[in-house]
Amino acid sequence: MSHEPIIPPLAGHGRLALDASELRSWGERFGRVAQPPLVVTIAGELGAGKTTLVQAICRGYGVTDEVTSPTFALVHKYAAPRSPVFHLDLYRLVNSDELTNLAWDEILADEALVLVEWPERAGDRIPRDHVPVSLQHLPNDPDRRLFYAGGHQ
Repeated sequence: MSHEPIIPPLAGHGRLALDASELRSWGERFGRVAQPPLVVTIAGELGAGKTTLVQAICRGYGVTDEVTSPTFALVHKYAAPRSPVFHLDLYRLVNSDELTNLAWDEILADEALVLVEWPERAGDRIPRDHVPVSLQHLPNDPDRRLFYAGGHQ
């Protein structure tokens, strides 16, 4: 992965408080400009909106199938005009060694958009040139999330 992905201007390099509609809008715009191969990690607490964001990115990327959380399957693969999309939910992983059973290396080698929820469970197996996104609950505003999308880490 040697290209620099375009991050929609809304994200900037700061943290924003977004409601669900703004989060979906950002995700759809990101999906429209995302170019494979690309790994996007989406960190956040339970219920922070990770799957909502994945659904929006997939919609913008051209996925027409229903996008659901792969909490129990761990990996869902969707077809899109530009490339396949892999959506991984690593919440149930005990350690990064379990990624091998999910065909992690093969997924990363594919010319695909890879969306990873709970990326901290992957440890050091996340590629350096990924796009990190994080969502956090705002204690005083349950309708908004603290959102951050940065460049490569």
